[in-house]
Amino acid sequence: MKLYYKAVTQDGKMIRGILEARDIHEGALYLRKHQFLPITVQSTPERGLMDLLAKRKKFGSGDLVFFTRQLSSMLSSGLTLMQSLSILRNQVQNERVREVIEGIVAQVEEGKPFYGALSKYPHVFSDIYVSLIKAAEESGLLDKVLLRLADNLEKQAKLRSTVKSALMYPIIVVSLMIVVVVVMMIFVIPQLSVLYTNLNIPLPLPTQIVIGLSAFTITFWPGILGLIFAFLYFYRRWHKTTAGRKAVDILILRVPIFGKLITQSIMTEFTRTLGLLIGTGTLVVDGLSKSADVVGNVVYRTALLDVGRRVEKGVSIGNALEANNIFPPILVEMTKIGEQTGKLDESLTRVSEYFEREVEQMVKNLTTAMEPIIIVTLACGVGFLIISIITPIYNLISQIS
Repeated sequence: MKLYYKAVTQDGKMIRGILEARDIHEGALYLRKHQFLPITVQSTPERGLMDLLAKRKKFGSGDLVFFTRQLSSMLSSGLTLMQSLSILRNQVQNERVREVIEGIVAQVEEGKPFYGALSKYPHVFSDIYVSLIKAAEESGLLDKVLLRLADNLEKQAKLRSTVKSALMYPIIVVSLMIVVVVVMMIFVIPQLSVLYTNLNIPLPLPTQIVIGLSAFTITFWPGILGLIFAFLYFYRRWHKTTAGRKAVDILILRVPIFGKLITQSIMTEFTRTLGLLIGTGTLVVDGLSKSADVVGNVVYRTALLDVGRRVEKGVSIGNALEANNIFPPILVEMTKIGEQTGKLDESLTRVSEYFEREVEQMVKNLTTAMEPIIIVTLACGVGFLIISIITPIYNLISQIS
């Protein structure tokens, strides 16, 4: 059973972790055997304030890259796996990361393979990560595979950050614009409406539209909020269904400009992951199946699983990819070249670098092109509001003069 413990080391340092034992008594004996003074050993984690705060610091992608790269460096320098893990355990500051490493150390000490210990934490180490470590242990190339894995994780993080930055800019601008419009409709326009009514000023059409929208928003805001929440609730339920997820993913890929950007990102993730898996000796069919899980899009996941089935029946990878017209021609040709030369992993790595450069260039072009579009859109919106607000006052001043 899994036990959560709190103990004191020989130098008086408090540590927490997870271990496997038949019961609490055996867990306490295990800690004493390893020169730890057990404070608590229990089957459920503590729920104190400090523990809850510590739990909020998750084992993030940055922690995973640090863990992988540091472990690779220490193994390359001649340290054993246990020595490397022990040093890492003492280096990290994140309590959650330390707990995971301590759990891995405990299971490796019990004789379990390293990949088996990692598989106990599926929320931290993906199936692909565990598969690569398993292949590395069996081939005796753990340090080299960890180094390639760390490079791959860093590139994945960089790619996701690049895509998010491209998508975040318009989202933030549009959100701020919506907030400004809502504030104007709720607080500013009603005051001006009262002023115009008291002055008995004839209102032009833009002003009447704005005042009408403001009155509608103020009167029916509970219904508007209810409709928004109802839409979000039913959308989330629908999106969880197979048909809903597929429809949304198809729509995302068809969005002008952004759809192509997401497609290129998917191709980058897929080719890099498959190249890494094949390079460590993973079977092509298994590699395709595992790579299908990282693309994050139902359309491409279905297509990759179909490619895997075709390959399993004896079709070459290049021809199987070519049968699905959603894969770019350059990927098909590079795959065929890799199969012919026996260097498929290198071909996939090169084509992943090509897609990555394409994504970076698209993000630069998109950012440059979106700035004037957003400025013009904001100018039109602000101009309409200003005209609606100022025109009646201008007409009144003209009549007085």
